Amino acid sequence: MNARSILSPGETADELAGSAFVHDGDRLVATYSTADFASAVRVLDAVALVADELNHHPDVQLGWGRVGFELSSHDVGGVTSRDLELAARISGIAAEHGARAGD
Repeated sequence: MNARSILSPGETADELAGSAFVHDGDRLVATYSTADFASAVRVLDAVALVADELNHHPDVQLGWGRVGFELSSHDVGGVTSRDLELAARISGIAAEHGARAGD
């Protein structure tokens, strides 16, 4: 799979199954609940390190006890394998920090 090829929801369904991420139009979206603001920031800090490592950065929403992510490969206008990789890494980080899927 080419890292610049846009993927359809059907092509991402298996990899996203069981995760907080859903394929919504031209992006992957997930929200995680945490115990408080500081724990949401810790999840975001860990994701920031991975995003820099992959040179692929999510759009983020941060609030008290929640952190949300939107992933899209803006250079090609949709979801690519880069987004799936980052989604998998974010899912692992969220689990390590005890964050739960959902609002």
